[in-house]
Amino acid sequence: MYLLLSLLVIAAIFSARVSSKFGMPMLIAFLGIGMIVGSDGLALIEFNNAELARRVGDLLLIFIIFDGGFQTKRAIFKSVKGPALTLATFGVIVTAAVLGGMIHLITKLDLLTSMMIGSILSSTDAAAVIMATRQTPIRRNLATTLDVESAANDPMAILLTTTFIAAIKGQDGSGWLPLTLGLIWSFVAGVGIGWVTCKIGRFLFDRLESENRGHYFVLGITVPLLAYGGAEAINANGIIAVFFGGYWFGNTDFTFKRGVGHFLDGVASFSNVALFLMLGVLANPSGFSGIWPQAVLISVLMILVARPVAVLLSTAFFKFDWRERSFLIWGGIKGAVPIVLATYPAANGLDPDGHVFSIVFFAVLMTCLLQGTTMGPMAKLLKLTVPLKKKAPYTVELYATKRCDTDLFEVHIDEGAVSIGKLIKDLQLPSNVLISSIVREDKIMAPRGDTMIELGDVLFLLSPVKSIEEVTAQLTSPDDDEDPVPA
Repeated sequence: MYLLLSLLVIAAIFSARVSSKFGMPMLIAFLGIGMIVGSDGLALIEFNNAELARRVGDLLLIFIIFDGGFQTKRAIFKSVKGPALTLATFGVIVTAAVLGGMIHLITKLDLLTSMMIGSILSSTDAAAVIMATRQTPIRRNLATTLDVESAANDPMAILLTTTFIAAIKGQDGSGWLPLTLGLIWSFVAGVGIGWVTCKIGRFLFDRLESENRGHYFVLGITVPLLAYGGAEAINANGIIAVFFGGYWFGNTDFTFKRGVGHFLDGVASFSNVALFLMLGVLANPSGFSGIWPQAVLISVLMILVARPVAVLLSTAFFKFDWRERSFLIWGGIKGAVPIVLATYPAANGLDPDGHVFSIVFFAVLMTCLLQGTTMGPMAKLLKLTVPLKKKAPYTVELYATKRCDTDLFEVHIDEGAVSIGKLIKDLQLPSNVLISSIVREDKIMAPRGDTMIELGDVLFLLSPVKSIEEVTAQLTSPDDDEDPVPA
């Protein structure tokens, strides 16, 4: 079994390269491999435990969503927080309400069940969206809006889904007012726990002072678990606490932050692979024959009605033109969270035949195939792309187990940069700033005083954090408004 699992993960990782080459969301490849080895495929793995899948899925989502918050930079978040958070909260509610209402009217399912399905399908997938916006460089404000929305909208979808499940199980109970108050408490208290977790995490990292780097990695795993567990202990929403805890923690200075950030990214990547493989194995493709007409109809309503209504209402008071709104509409790719949420009804005894899970699974596949593979061409058709900035094949990083105000930064020398054609010794850089290495024509070189700066160079600067903006302006063109990227 362990050999098989290792081979599956290896196959999934390398299939991601193939899928990205063709502009296909990675989750399609991961889910496909899971379905191939599952009970409806080669039958190498038998797995049909919805409750276990929900528990494992929740655990993996903790690390995926925490890393999504951790990687969201404050400056970028502030620039698009209005439309992005409106889409991630109000937009999710509108999507769930519109889709749930149409499902109720067309399929004749009862209203609460219809709203539960609408809530399950209301969020977008961060992994699929971010991969699409990276593959085809899109206007910064537009790409960031989609990225932040996809990273931040999972908590609201989870909150709505669990609320409607509770309503279905207790229809004769307390009514809508307590549910509404519970929803507000879950959100507000979850945000508060996220903030407290950030403060605790920073305190612990700054006082660990261990010479063993592994201790920092272990501590890094406990921070998202602390956020989730703390929220659950007071009946708040753990996923909301995890996302906001990750956001504040990622925008806070603490000891060994760079190393922990890379480690968390690796944990999140593994969690994504493991999650999609598990859900692929759990799927029952043979059961699609009985639900595909409903699933296709729901997918069409989700893509062509619910998402457009949510985007148009959510962006009504923000400055987007019709092309940008059209792209935001087409960027509503679904992914892992809806499939995990689709296990909740079965785990609560509300989907014994797997009907809801199959519908959601099929709908996610449809939106990934239709929208995920066409986001690049759509951006080009709407003329929303920007020139692709070449990435350096090397990276130089500074790992420190003590707090310091110096870091390594990556600066690109683009056309028009004032430093082009100048020798390093003539740049008059501050005495506490050093060009540690240069990447030129895909080769890394050690610079000297008589090394000339050329167009396309990537400079790695060892500089005090407070000085980097001034130094970047000194090296690049006056009209270059790009932020320096930490190495």
